[in-house]
Amino acid sequence: MDKYTVKFYKRAIRDIDSIYSYIAIEKLSPENAKGQADRIKKAILDLDTMPQSHQDRLVGRYAGKGYKQLLIDSYVAIYRIDETNKIVWIVTVQYQGRNS
Repeated sequence: MDKYTVKFYKRAIRDIDSIYSYIAIEKLSPENAKGQADRIKKAILDLDTMPQSHQDRLVGRYAGKGYKQLLIDSYVAIYRIDETNKIVWIVTVQYQGRNS
């Protein structure tokens, strides 16, 4: 089984930081914020094996352009796979209810 390297675009890192800040500050729940951010990161890092097994992105601006999506609780991580270099690029992480 091939192993992939998982890399984050700067936007994806900012997205995860924003999710943490929103839950910690707006919802006044730093413990839940840390737990949610940790779950998102773990799920994304698990894409190092079989990243092709997740859904193609079919809606929003990333639809039909070769992007995949990973659902994590109420969030969706959008990524693309560089098969030549065995890299999974995490493009963005969004709240699933938002237009993406």
